[in-house]
Amino acid sequence: MSDFLQSIIDRDPAAKSKLSLILTYPGVKAVFFHRIANFFHLAKFHLIARIISQLSRFLTGIEIHPGAKIGKNLFIDHGMGVVIGETSEIGNNVTIYHMATLGGISPSINSHNQRQVKRHPTLNDCVVVGSGAQILGPVIIGANAKIGSNAVVTKDVPENAVMVGIPAKNVGTATEEFKPYAVDDSNKDTSS
Repeated sequence: MSDFLQSIIDRDPAAKSKLSLILTYPGVKAVFFHRIANFFHLAKFHLIARIISQLSRFLTGIEIHPGAKIGKNLFIDHGMGVVIGETSEIGNNVTIYHMATLGGISPSINSHNQRQVKRHPTLNDCVVVGSGAQILGPVIIGANAKIGSNAVVTKDVPENAVMVGIPAKNVGTATEEFKPYAVDDSNKDTSS
């Protein structure tokens, strides 16, 4: 738990202490509840798992299906409106900002044949998903890729790619200076 909290402090300049993360960060609570719900899901107590995930959604505004596979140190920043679907797989040290969706694209017809089928994205290690981004379908997002705010991704993304737009296009290689909110010094108003 201590490594998890430290990983958030390392990625969020607003994080002041581990205690404040536990008490005030909805993403921390959502990951905690997901670990419990996932335990019951794997034990085939699906109703209990769903009740726990819905309680977590009510408390945090973050919906994570109990069946989603989540690696170490997932940081959901702000969190409100984040949705992570049942067959999503998330690697280690991934950051997801508010209003992002890891969703499916399967039609609601013939749902029986879609059970036990991969329908949601796989995010490899160190991926950053900007606010409002939609990653849809069983796509694979390569390690260290950055998905810009409000991008819509429906195709596989290579490692270290920077994806922006609707539909998302690769506009370069990810660097340490990636800005998930697309704000940097070039956007400052110098008219005054």
